Amino acid sequence: MKVLVINAGSSSLKYQLIEMDTEAVLAKGVCDRIGIDGVLTHSGKDSVKLNLPMPTHKEAIKYVLEALVDPEHGVISSMNEIAAVGHRVVHSGEDFTDSVLVTSDSLKKIEANEDLAPLHNPPNVLGIKACREVMPNAPMVVVFDTTFHSTMPEYAYMYGINYDDYKKYKVRKYGFHGTSHAYVSGRASALMGTDKIKTVVCHLGNGASISAVKNGKCVDTSMGLTPLEGLVMGTRCGDIDAAVVEYLMNKKGIDVHQMSKYLNKDCGVLGVSGVSSDFRDLEKAVKAGNERAKLAMDMFSYRVKKYVGSYAAAMGGLDCLVFTGGIGEHTEAVRSAVCADMEYMGLKLDEKKNIEPPRDTEVEIGAKNSKVRIFIIPTNEELYIARETMKHKDD
Repeated sequence: MKVLVINAGSSSLKYQLIEMDTEAVLAKGVCDRIGIDGVLTHSGKDSVKLNLPMPTHKEAIKYVLEALVDPEHGVISSMNEIAAVGHRVVHSGEDFTDSVLVTSDSLKKIEANEDLAPLHNPPNVLGIKACREVMPNAPMVVVFDTTFHSTMPEYAYMYGINYDDYKKYKVRKYGFHGTSHAYVSGRASALMGTDKIKTVVCHLGNGASISAVKNGKCVDTSMGLTPLEGLVMGTRCGDIDAAVVEYLMNKKGIDVHQMSKYLNKDCGVLGVSGVSSDFRDLEKAVKAGNERAKLAMDMFSYRVKKYVGSYAAAMGGLDCLVFTGGIGEHTEAVRSAVCADMEYMGLKLDEKKNIEPPRDTEVEIGAKNSKVRIFIIPTNEELYIARETMKHKDD
């Protein structure tokens, strides 16, 4: 049984076709420059890159389906082999606490929450509508970035603002990267042999977030109303005194939209280092003696360490610490800095195992005498979306 996973952006559309009996990826690819000139990069029986007219997402979906059944490049003989389609949607608002079958009602609710994710939800919905036009008989399921975090208690997701404003405008912490946190925490439970554990998941990439998962349920996460809250990230500032916003707007003479762009695109380790948002570039700069690059790396690692400690406190202990994402999986200096001087919590890294661990592999890097187990677990958000799609396709 095959599931097509769709991740639609404003001018792009990523996809994977997964055989659920074996959970093998049969084909994957991306449509870029939708609305401009259109490029399809497809990997199935072989790889192909085609320039194709894609004025809208509807044409992009059409070309994806044609590529999947193409005699030369495709992997299926008929569209009937696709049992269901899973769509990634960023924001659920408070309307959904789980993945959901696509219906007219669920689409209306998603569209009503566009104010909460104006850059992401509209193209996500475009992808859904385009897919429904081209595949009207296939069941479709929406899998949200936010719903894994819907189990947070009220005292964890509320901000200290007027309660009436929370109710009226839905201003609260929602959290993101939920498909990754759900998948990785699930794998951690499997490796530990039980979900009755206290786990901190560090999803560390250009966008980075941390979650506290107790007995399989999220009880807190670092991102908030938007992905701007939490860790210092590639280009995002993370946690900041709210008064800084007005202060800098006045000093720089910029409006609220320019300020939002500044905080999201010009800050983080890029803004601090002046070098790059890519940690590979930062590591090279640190080795070359660049003090600002070192400061940026130190700030990032320190913020991660603080969240690990605070979430251990929130859960009343820690059994398992997991690193995932591009930085979490591949930047040994960050893992080492996060775990340094944490023996008082029962957490001790094996520095030899931490150096160049096998890539794309689940590996334990904690010392033998570490009471807290430490893992690197590569994330697989597409597989999680496909599994959720199978659960809900017959709802």
